Amino acid sequence: MESIRNIAIIAHVDHGKTTLVDKIMYHCQLFRDNENTGDLILDNNDLERERGITITSKNVSVVYKGTKINIIDTPGHADFGGEVERVLNMADGVCLLVDAFEGPMPQTRFVLQKAIDLGLKPCVVINKVDKENCTPEEVHEKVFDLMFELGATEEQLDFPTVYGSAKNNWMSDDFRNQTENIEPLLDMVIQNVPAPKVSEGTPQMLITSLDFSSFTGRIAIGRLERGVLKEGMPISLCKRDGSILKSRIKELHTFEGLGRKKVAEVVAGDICAIIGVEGFEIGDTIADHENPEALQTIAIDEPTMSMLFTINDSPFFGKEGKFVTSRHIRDRLTKELEKNLAMKLGETDSADKFMVFGRGVLHLSVLIETMRREGYELQIGQPQVIIKEIDGKKCEPIEELTIDLPESLSGRAVEFVTLRKGEMLSMETKGERMIIKFNIPSRGIIGLRNQLLTATAGEAIMAHRFIGYEPFKGEISGRNKGSLISMEKGKAIPYSIDKLQDRGKFFVEPNAEIYEGQVIGENSRGDDMCVNVTKEKKQSNVRSSGNDEKARIIPPIIFSLEEALEYIQKDEYVEVTPKNIRLRKIYLTETDRKRFKV
Repeated sequence: MESIRNIAIIAHVDHGKTTLVDKIMYHCQLFRDNENTGDLILDNNDLERERGITITSKNVSVVYKGTKINIIDTPGHADFGGEVERVLNMADGVCLLVDAFEGPMPQTRFVLQKAIDLGLKPCVVINKVDKENCTPEEVHEKVFDLMFELGATEEQLDFPTVYGSAKNNWMSDDFRNQTENIEPLLDMVIQNVPAPKVSEGTPQMLITSLDFSSFTGRIAIGRLERGVLKEGMPISLCKRDGSILKSRIKELHTFEGLGRKKVAEVVAGDICAIIGVEGFEIGDTIADHENPEALQTIAIDEPTMSMLFTINDSPFFGKEGKFVTSRHIRDRLTKELEKNLAMKLGETDSADKFMVFGRGVLHLSVLIETMRREGYELQIGQPQVIIKEIDGKKCEPIEELTIDLPESLSGRAVEFVTLRKGEMLSMETKGERMIIKFNIPSRGIIGLRNQLLTATAGEAIMAHRFIGYEPFKGEISGRNKGSLISMEKGKAIPYSIDKLQDRGKFFVEPNAEIYEGQVIGENSRGDDMCVNVTKEKKQSNVRSSGNDEKARIIPPIIFSLEEALEYIQKDEYVEVTPKNIRLRKIYLTETDRKRFKV
């Protein structure tokens, strides 16, 4: 058996994971010289490319000095923590990337905790040492302190470190002497990450991810813990609930480069993909046909937030989407549950409303955006945090929030967070920037990013991670401005918008189609106001229609999906269609709103 190393690359957002994987692939010559593959090769779906973040974990395998290294690239956001928990079971060691300027951040702590709990050996890479004002040695000490704090063993604390810059394609044992390539990193992985431990016995494999091919159906991916799997052999599928199904392997594939290679058999320790097994879920075990033994299933943290998904029942339903009925939405959400482990689906008293539970606004908005692009139309209610009762007390989720912003603006940030029931833990200055840590209820984080970015001219960087449940902190004031609501269905006429601009800010373009009950702007005062923007200028014979002053219209505020979800109040929905994102009241007519006041 050729020697194998399985490593997962973990880090905070934007500390350079996917870039590092690119450089490893180039160094191990996965591509021909004339292939132009670009950068961030593994971020291959549209959403990942647009946002510049990794959303799902992916495998790639390279061969270096005769050793096959299976690399798993993971996302860095707390919202996608479920992806990290899911794939760490496949690795024997982790490569922890830390930014030489920022040091360990909240998400570094989260992913490292998971890796240490699983007993994986960490190798530390201090990346971006070419940044000005960076302090690689201090960061190295901070990583040591963090590991000690998280309860690492002696062996884990004796971690090897390399310094370098993945973007500039070099790694070295000392950050002062720059090398030509990233070999020191790969050498460190081969020397320090243990080869997979292979115990004797019947085959056992935990399914940790799944893939789908329209040609062969669902594909199970995982690492074979022990034994041998062969093409065509009968197996048992041990489900999470203890039941056992008999099945047969049609084809086996191992990972090679970015693709897969069909093989006749797989030996223990390697990561493989199995085709032909039906009815499996992530966390099930593939075991021996005669005497099956199940492995321990994957532990996933609980979701902290819920949103109501419902069918689109606005006057414009079905104009743009292909899938608009509740059956379509239910099927799509059930399908998503298969691969999205941190998400849960709950039924409500109505057949066309679904409660979807997830890790945060970003986690669920990625799902909504994907559905929207697939041609679904749906409406989403205001994000709610999950309140639990512990020892007879009402408790809510609390998160640790880190804000990095220019020193001169730090006062505004503290003010915003304390208004939302946050408690300041520490402030430290780094160059011209200030890093402030808070404990804040998850409710307070919804809508905070918008306010902070506006107040700091886009300079603030926020990161948060879930800590636990604490007693309810009391009411948090929502947005203090009311909505401008359309009274009529029709076109938004520029003449009317111009006359109503003193009343607030608009969210709709001139000449856009609108309907009664749609939220078309923000009132400058605290209450809601119905306005009619479909009124045209009367063309009577007293004056011609064209010689009045020109209409000067301020450009409308266009919300992204997350901004819209954070902006709405509890009596509003976000209507999501393949071409538009609109805000609307749950009750469209004025009389209904008064009758069923929410």
